[in-house]
Amino acid sequence: MVDLILASSSLIRREMLENAGLRVDCRPARLDEAAIRESLLAEGAEPRDVADTLAEFKARRVAEKANPGELVLGCDQVLALKGEIFGKAKDQAEAAEHLKQLQGKTHHLMSAAVLYEDNKPVWRHVGVVRMTMHALSDKQINDYLDAAWPDVSYCVGAYQVERLGARLFSRIEGDWFSVLGLPLLDVLSHLRLRGMLGA
Repeated sequence: MVDLILASSSLIRREMLENAGLRVDCRPARLDEAAIRESLLAEGAEPRDVADTLAEFKARRVAEKANPGELVLGCDQVLALKGEIFGKAKDQAEAAEHLKQLQGKTHHLMSAAVLYEDNKPVWRHVGVVRMTMHALSDKQINDYLDAAWPDVSYCVGAYQVERLGARLFSRIEGDWFSVLGLPLLDVLSHLRLRGMLGA
């Protein structure tokens, strides 16, 4: 018996939920995220709405095959700088270009979570974190990527703040779990209201 179905293959999201005492089953949603993101941006969607919509699409896709009463959690994270959304870099050179645009500035990470039950959304939240990066020279960026690649190749912004990426930042304002990709405290608070959690 599981408490939650996670519509993702993200190990770090699974670990966060399991470390909080939840029994989790991972069932990745098969979506063309890039196509959905491009469609939303073409319609003028705000970064927060892009994250929320992608999280809902994932939850909905997995919920279609879930059993009655099962809770499905869909998540997505979007990085935005002055309204521009950054995707995952296709290679180290593009990662360097992303970091050159982010260095010395404050950007936002938006971590969306949507819960589905009986094939309909029952709860949603978007955690927003302000991330201020040090001013970095091209050499510092390249040295960092030489050390961190390929571990950061699947991360938006090409950084893992829980690892080497911490050295890139002067200030982080917001929920640490949202930085990692899941507004965990808000998810747990909702589950507590549902009577699913004890002390």
